Amino acid sequence: MRIRATAIRGGIARRLVSETRGATVIEFAIVAPVLCMLLVGAFDVSHTLYMRGVLQGVVQKTARDSSLESGTEATRRATLDGRVRSQVGALANNATVTITREYYRTFSDAAAAQFEPYTDTDGNNTCNGGEPYEDNNNNQNWDASGGNSGQGGAKDAVLYSVTVSYPRFFPIYRFIGGSNQTTVKGSTVLRNQPYGDQAVPKVRNCA
Repeated sequence: MRIRATAIRGGIARRLVSETRGATVIEFAIVAPVLCMLLVGAFDVSHTLYMRGVLQGVVQKTARDSSLESGTEATRRATLDGRVRSQVGALANNATVTITREYYRTFSDAAAAQFEPYTDTDGNNTCNGGEPYEDNNNNQNWDASGGNSGQGGAKDAVLYSVTVSYPRFFPIYRFIGGSNQTTVKGSTVLRNQPYGDQAVPKVRNCA
């Protein structure tokens, strides 16, 4: 009797080893979580890239439209900023939109984020030792970067920047860590209308 029971168990074990029915279900159960995570991650990255593309597009269009708007400076700024917020809200209605303006004298200064150009005679990348510089904001100090906040004056180049932060649409951060917030940025440089003469900076010497 004992021999027969052993033989039965041995036969069941051999059948289980050679049995292939249900293998696909088990394989899918192993692969499915990884596949789902990859898909969710792809959706999250795709939406972020799309938001960045749309944001950069609307920022550049706003820069072009800035020369066509009429009315007071405050009215033009409110109109242009409203267009950006409206476009962003269509994609993420719970987004926080931060808009900044910094003005420079030229496009090259704005692109380099160098507010006050100077003559670097000693080559140490710092304005010192009596080196001459252009005091664009007339504060009697050399300002390395960042520009002056605001729209500036006639013919000034304005660095128009928009930062958008919103909760992630897909909970991928729960699996890989990181922040629940997505942040994208867009910027462009626009030129103020030549409604007057551009302010002439005074040439001073660094301490």
